[in-house]
Amino acid sequence: MEWLRDNFTVTCDRARLDVAVITEFLASSYWAAGISAATVRKSIEHSMCFGLLDGERQIGFARVVTDCAAFAYLADVFVLPEYRRRGLARWMIECALGHPDLQGLRRWMLATRDAHELYAKLGFTPLKRPAMFMERH
Repeated sequence: MEWLRDNFTVTCDRARLDVAVITEFLASSYWAAGISAATVRKSIEHSMCFGLLDGERQIGFARVVTDCAAFAYLADVFVLPEYRRRGLARWMIECALGHPDLQGLRRWMLATRDAHELYAKLGFTPLKRPAMFMERH
């Protein structure tokens, strides 16, 4: 699937993703610091991916880990710094949330340290019962 807006495209076509750009950004992020290209490639292979392109240049990315039936986890969302503050991250996430294969899910989840305001505008809320959730980190 693809969505178009001006010169920008959000695509689910993995062949159009620039793994080097994605790896470079994620490896310098707070949530995936030092991640290897091999791990990024494997995560792309096993997720529903949304690449944000300016023409053919990769400028953003998001992936959804999902069973396409009940649950989805939104991960690795980014837009390169020079493209921020244009509504592109919100648009890319809206494309993900609106994907036909991701409708009717019981729960979407994500983790963020600094983008609560963006995700709140898209309907995400703090956990209602955080005591129910556990992690193995």
